[in-house]
Amino acid sequence: MDIRNIAIIAHVDHGKTTLVDQLLKQSGAFRENQHVAERAMDSNDLERERGITILAKCTSVVWNDTRINIIDTPGHADFGGEVERILSMVDGAIILVDAAEGALPQTKFVLGKALARGLRPIVVVNKIDRQDARPDEVHEEIFDLFAALDASEAQLDFPMLYASGRQGWADETLDGPKKDLAPLFDLVLRHVPPPGLDAEKPFAMVATILESDNFLGRILTGRVEQGRARVNMPVRVLRADGTVMETGRLTKLLSFRGLDRVPVEEAGAGDIIAVAGLSDATIPDTIASPEIEAPLDSQPVDPPTLSMTFRINDGPLGGREGKKVTSRQIRDRLFKETEGNVAIKVTESPESEAFEVAGRGELQLGVLIETMRREGFELTIGRPRVLFRENPETGEREEPYEEALIDVDEPYSGVVVEKMSLRKGVMQDMRPSGGGKVRLTFAIPSRGLIGYHGEFLTDTRGTGIMNRLFSGYGPYAGVIEGRRNGSLISSEDGATTQYALFSLQDRGTLFVDAGEKVYIGMIIGEHSRENDLEVNPIREKKLTNIRAAGKDEALLLTPPRKMSLEQAIAYIEDDELVEVTPSAVRIRKRYLDPNERKRMEKTRAS
Repeated sequence: MDIRNIAIIAHVDHGKTTLVDQLLKQSGAFRENQHVAERAMDSNDLERERGITILAKCTSVVWNDTRINIIDTPGHADFGGEVERILSMVDGAIILVDAAEGALPQTKFVLGKALARGLRPIVVVNKIDRQDARPDEVHEEIFDLFAALDASEAQLDFPMLYASGRQGWADETLDGPKKDLAPLFDLVLRHVPPPGLDAEKPFAMVATILESDNFLGRILTGRVEQGRARVNMPVRVLRADGTVMETGRLTKLLSFRGLDRVPVEEAGAGDIIAVAGLSDATIPDTIASPEIEAPLDSQPVDPPTLSMTFRINDGPLGGREGKKVTSRQIRDRLFKETEGNVAIKVTESPESEAFEVAGRGELQLGVLIETMRREGFELTIGRPRVLFRENPETGEREEPYEEALIDVDEPYSGVVVEKMSLRKGVMQDMRPSGGGKVRLTFAIPSRGLIGYHGEFLTDTRGTGIMNRLFSGYGPYAGVIEGRRNGSLISSEDGATTQYALFSLQDRGTLFVDAGEKVYIGMIIGEHSRENDLEVNPIREKKLTNIRAAGKDEALLLTPPRKMSLEQAIAYIEDDELVEVTPSAVRIRKRYLDPNERKRMEKTRAS
C-alpha cells in the first residue's frame, strides 16, 4: 500500500486536534454507531482538563488505497521539543492557521523547523466560519512569514485551502461547496511525496516517541528508515556515539489503524510503527539489524532555557498526604521523565536531597509537577530561574530572550507597555488588529515574563492574550524588579480560625480559609506593604462569663485567593518554596524558623 507521512503543526488553539477528529471520521476509521469523544487524540487526563495537546501522537487513515500516517502535535511553545523530534518521521506538514488570529509565534517556530528540514508544507486557513475572519490578510501574513524564514522557491509555491475543522470541510476557494475534507485528502496525496526509502537494505529506525505499557513494557515509536521490520527479528540498539546499548528481539510490532494500535507481522521502509521488547532503548537511539555498525542521524533538539529545583517535602506536614516522599523515589521518577521527554534535563543539585530540572518554560515544568502530584509524590519547588550562558567569542554573560505577541483592548495598551518596559521589554511593533484591539510585539528577557501572566490578566481585566516564544540568547539585561508586596507568614502551628483571619484580612490578601492547617513559616497571604509580617492565624476569642455588646456580630471573611500550581510557582521569590502534595498546594518560606531567616538575611546583606 502507498504511504504518506504528515504532521499537523500550528499555534495552540488553532484547531489541530479537532481537524484530526474530522479526518478520522470522514476516512471511515470509526464505525457508524461508534461513540468517539471530542478531541479523541487528547487521551491524557491533563490534556482533556486544560484543552491543550501536550504529547505528540500518531494515527492513521486510509484514503483511495493510500495509508496516511498523521501526527498530531502540541501547539504550546513549552512543548516545542515534541514537535522538533517528530519532524524527522514525516515528509510533509499541514500548517494550520487561525483565520482571525493569523500566524502566531508557535506557527513561526514550527514552520521554521519544517522548512529547514526541506518539508513541503500545505497551508490550511482554519476557522473560516468565524465572524472576525480575515482570510486574505492572513494569506499575505503567511507568505511574508515564509519569505522571512528563507523558504525555497518550491516551498514558497505552497498550496492553500480554506477550512472549518469543526464543521468538517475544506475548499480551495472561499465560495466553494464547503462539503467535506476530500480536497484536503486529495491535496495530501498529490503534494506530499511518498517516503522513497530503500526496503532492501538491513532494517534500521530511530526511536522518536517513548511510552510505557503495563503489559508490553517500553514501547518505542518511529519511522522505519530502511529495510523491513519483522516480529522476533534480532536487533541491537546504538547510541548516538555508536556504542551498543543493548541487544534483543522485537517481540511485538504495532501499526496505527485509526485510534488503535494493531499487531502486525511485518512493516516496510517509510511506515511509522511502534516496537516492544527492548528494556533500555530510549530517544533518540537507533534500533537496527545486528549488521548495522553506525547509528542513523537524529534531529537535535533546542536546549532548555528555564530551571527549577525539585526537593523533598521537609515541612511539618510532609509525608501525611502523599505516598512517594523520599529523594530516591523523586530521583527515579525525574530520570524516567528524561527518557521520553528530550526537552527536559535533570542534574543533581548542590543542595542535599534536591535536583535541578531544566525545561522550556513554566507550563512544561508545571505539567510535570502536576503529573507527579497525581501519582502520589510530595515535593517542594523552588522559584524558576533562567539558564545563563557565556558568549564564547566575547566572554560576556548572555540570557534567553523571548518574543512576546500581545493582543489587548486599546484602553489597556498603555499599562501593558509600561509593565513590559519595567521588565526590560523592548517594543518592536504596534498595530491595530481590528475590533478595537491592538497587537503589540516585544523582545523581552525570559526572566521578565516569570510571574507576569497573572498580573497581565488583572491589568487587562481578563481580556488580554499573550503568546510567547523563545527567540535566542542576548546580552544580560540587568536587574529586573520582582514582586513588590511582602508576605503574611504564620507564626504558629495549628488550624486557622475565623476570628483570627477576620482581624488579619485588613493587612492584605489571604490565601487560606478558616479551618485549614498551617505551620510556622507558611505563607498565608500577601501583605499590603513591602515588608514581610509574622501573624497568628490560629488565635481564638477569649471566652468569659460576661456577655459582651458585640458578641453576636457576624465575622464575614473575604473569600481567599486560591492559587493554581502554575500561579503559585510564578508568585514566589527566591527565599520561598511551593509545597506540592496530592491534596494541596501551599507556599512557604525556604527557612521556616524566623531566627534562621533573619540570620540568612544578615549573611546575604554582608
